Amino acid sequence: MSPDTARASGLAPDCEVMGSVDDDRFVIAAICRDGAWLSMQAGEALDLEGWR
Repeated sequence: MSPDTARASGLAPDCEVMGSVDDDRFVIAAICRDGAWLSMQAGEALDLEGWR
């Protein structure tokens, strides 16, 4: 499956997106919007080169 690399147009210009690993789960979230997050097993997450 190929990642969707389209720009998010609905985010505020000062909105930050952050990622972290918590209890072997990789979590990524747009901290300026409620409910804008996803979570997966850390071992299944692609590294930066995998997203390019």
